[in-house]
Amino acid sequence: MNPPRRKLIKHFHEAGHLHELTFSCFQRMQLLTNDTWRSMLSESIQRAIDRHHYRLIAFVYMPEHIHLLVFPEHDASPIPELLRAIKRPFSYRIKQLLLLHNSPLLQRLTVEQRPGVETFRFWQEGPGYDRNITNPTTTMLSIDYLHENPVKRRLCARAVDWKWSSARRILVPDSPIDRDLPAITKLPADWSTRSH
Repeated sequence: MNPPRRKLIKHFHEAGHLHELTFSCFQRMQLLTNDTWRSMLSESIQRAIDRHHYRLIAFVYMPEHIHLLVFPEHDASPIPELLRAIKRPFSYRIKQLLLLHNSPLLQRLTVEQRPGVETFRFWQEGPGYDRNITNPTTTMLSIDYLHENPVKRRLCARAVDWKWSSARRILVPDSPIDRDLPAITKLPADWSTRSH
């Protein structure tokens, strides 16, 4: 009997395409609920975005998953490398904190990969969800969708009230820069007129 096949997520790394990336915490646990960890996630995202040559257009952190809207520059790394550069360093730092404090959460996030081999998992295994976006209308709908997530979940009354998203920076452009969040950038001025 053949082992069950894992669902493969294809990442289409097309020049000029935006990517809406979604990835979840292990077993969709609500692990992203404290500000220290969320700030650490912002640092990890910022470093990965800079190192792998992407623009971060919009984002939201939910208690159990993340949405990022990213645009690859002409010399950008493939998306799986960007995701690894976000997830691995962050996961390592969280594991060290849990070890330091002898947290019972460490045991819940440690799984037996195979007999005798245990692995710490902050993130759900696999690449998550990736949707390519090629036009301005869909881009605006995607940004609105990201920003409305916390409102729909009743985590806040208005999108701009949720600290852990790009809503305030986009909807209130003169709002002060929050150092706990990764920096967002605009799409290239000619993006909507490029051939996709």
